[in-house]
Amino acid sequence: MNTNRNDKFNAITETSDGVNIVYLSGELDLSVAPDFRLVMEPLVEEPSQDLIINLRDLKYIDSTGIGILLSILKARHGMESRFVVQEVPPQIQKLFDMTGIAKFFVPQENSQ
Repeated sequence: MNTNRNDKFNAITETSDGVNIVYLSGELDLSVAPDFRLVMEPLVEEPSQDLIINLRDLKYIDSTGIGILLSILKARHGMESRFVVQEVPPQIQKLFDMTGIAKFFVPQENSQ
């Protein structure tokens, strides 16, 4: 398990059975984007591993965070590798719906 922790944002990664799961908590915005990219870059580039991002404990996401999720989606799609965003909190789901990006993420409610 890897952990990237600061006062505002946390990303914990777990790997098991061909799946990388990243649990996000706190606020994903411009100020923590470099930290998030550092965590995600090696995981995105593993085409043989499924990638799941769990947003259950994410309180806030801005356009920078959404942009990173979309860039991950695009990269994974190009590699024909699975990418799932799961347990999206209602306030973030509302933002995804309003911006029209919800349709690009494969819904999955339960943790693996």
